Amino acid sequence: MDGTPLKGFKKEIDALRDVGNQFHARGWSLGTSSNYSVVTSREPLELLITASGKDKGRLSRHDFVRVDGDGLPTVPAQPKASAETLLHIAIAEQPDVGSVVHTHSIWGTLLSDFYFYDNGFRIEGYEMLKGLAGVTTHEHAEWVPVFDNTQDIPALAKQVRQCLKDSGTPVQHGFLIRRHGLYTWGIDLDEAKRHIEIFEFLFECVGRRLTLAEAMPV
Repeated sequence: MDGTPLKGFKKEIDALRDVGNQFHARGWSLGTSSNYSVVTSREPLELLITASGKDKGRLSRHDFVRVDGDGLPTVPAQPKASAETLLHIAIAEQPDVGSVVHTHSIWGTLLSDFYFYDNGFRIEGYEMLKGLAGVTTHEHAEWVPVFDNTQDIPALAKQVRQCLKDSGTPVQHGFLIRRHGLYTWGIDLDEAKRHIEIFEFLFECVGRRLTLAEAMPV
């Protein structure tokens, strides 16, 4: 990789590739869906993010892009960044965010549609909630907001940024985009990956519980 725009980021790239392999195998990042990033510089803000249109189960060391706080490439001769780069930027601007991860699971997609007109849904009472950063009890109530899907990513990024900065908004660890997928983050890639695993487990619990409730006789 010497002499390339990605020189010096082998460790970060290989970690992101490993995440892609794992999420693809779990059915959370199929086709060319999903995108992952890590913060490589805080002042000024720079992210290393997956390139657009890449199979996340077969990411090469060249399938990544370095972008600045406006989502623009920081060095020449790079592939096109993910179309949702500005969402990563909006989240990464928050303190203590070192990585942003986005997946497209079946349960997340279905729940984002089912709960869209409620603007989101609450998950509470599950032991697995303790896998989310800062949560110490199963009695925690996690609100998962649902944003409408749009191709206007700058407008969506503005919505997300406002929501994250609003102290009265209960966005704690992640959000869904309708009929699209999950965004979550962490202090580093390991924490963001763990949050994906926790959310996906909880989404399946919520989804299956709805299915069971529908099937049970009155």
